[in-house]
Amino acid sequence: MPHKTRTRIENATIVNEGRRFTGTVTIEDDRIISIVEAHDTAHALPPAGNIVHAEGLYLIPGVIDDHVHFREPGLTHKADIASESRAAAAGGVTSYMDMPNVVPQTTTLEALDDKFRRAARESIVNYSFFFGATNTNTGLLERLDPHRVCGVKLFMGSSTGNMLVDREEALRAVFTRSPLLIMTHCEDAALISANLKACRERYGDDPDVTHHPEIRSAEACFRSTELAVRLARETGAHLHVAHVTTARELSLFSPGSLCDEKGRIKPVTAEACIAHLLYTQDDHARLGTRIKCNPAIKTATDRSALRQALTDGHIDVVGTDHAPHLLREKEGGCVKAASGMPMVQFSLVAMLRLADEGALSMERVVELMCHAPARLFQINSRGFIREGAYADLVLLRPGRPWTVTQEHILSKCGWSPLEGETFNWLVEQTYCNGHLVYDHGNINDSITGQPLTFDR
Repeated sequence: MPHKTRTRIENATIVNEGRRFTGTVTIEDDRIISIVEAHDTAHALPPAGNIVHAEGLYLIPGVIDDHVHFREPGLTHKADIASESRAAAAGGVTSYMDMPNVVPQTTTLEALDDKFRRAARESIVNYSFFFGATNTNTGLLERLDPHRVCGVKLFMGSSTGNMLVDREEALRAVFTRSPLLIMTHCEDAALISANLKACRERYGDDPDVTHHPEIRSAEACFRSTELAVRLARETGAHLHVAHVTTARELSLFSPGSLCDEKGRIKPVTAEACIAHLLYTQDDHARLGTRIKCNPAIKTATDRSALRQALTDGHIDVVGTDHAPHLLREKEGGCVKAASGMPMVQFSLVAMLRLADEGALSMERVVELMCHAPARLFQINSRGFIREGAYADLVLLRPGRPWTVTQEHILSKCGWSPLEGETFNWLVEQTYCNGHLVYDHGNINDSITGQPLTFDR
């Protein structure tokens, strides 16, 4: 009989499924086999060879990031699966879902299979990949394995090669034929083009980045999101709108719980991303193109509305849109500077700082970053601290101020817009499938993650 490995994490403050309590979690191989609350003296703790004394520490499920760009294949000078999965582990992220705008684009079944093979070799945390919809590949959507592929990504306004789908006939075909959740990037391409033309006429060929929110405007976001929601309701497709940025867009989504009393998921859901929760457009004056992203960061009023939506349920999931570029690729203005920033390593501590500031509760952070992605995508046995679930866990130390410096950064691009920022929460350990993949600054490179599976 094979030898079983057991680890016991003792006397942690566990935050899980809306509760906070002191307890002990025992892991056997890749699964949680026991959760015993401190006051429960009737249940003996299972024996374990490895004991972690976690008094004063918080234990939460591993974060599931539904929106990353790990740049492999084809763009690996700036990031790759190996480097970014290590950054994820250091940030308490144990599972990720990667986007299709790479080279070649993930718009064929062969390209999709290639990414799974790469991750099986290189990723130290768990993974899945979106399939990219185009104007011409809707016939492939029905061939996607719903138990293996997290969803279909639809660019409704950010053109990447032939991935911009902005004709209503083609859009309706995607909404009608996709058997999976459709995650949309919503910006109106025609309006953005008109805004850019006007901005160039006033400010030159490459306007300063402070004009980025004028070009990728709130109206461009609302028009496209409104169209996506209408198509979803007309076709019955499951729509998940990525990186909502404006207060006005929030009116298109229903508040309240992600699931109803029968466990049915909302048909239209919304994601907020870290950058739009942290920054306002005024921060471009301080941070320049480091925070240039698509959709653009908007006003302080929009940020305030997004933060409120984290609690009232208009926003269902928090992701990162982790999108590394080399700093030299970020040079220029609205036209020349690349859009996107690395965020996966520091997303959890950033959200916990918002909790400390009173924007939301820690329990809600765990809901938005761990439980809700698992529910929304119907991920098998992850996202919760439950007996029988995979042991994807994060140990956090509160009240330990530290400042982000370049030496901390594991992303291949080597920078973060958060450099110089101080956080009061520290990720001490990350367990993925029962393996200690991150331990007080040390990465375990001998581990590989597992492909996510979906109960659909």
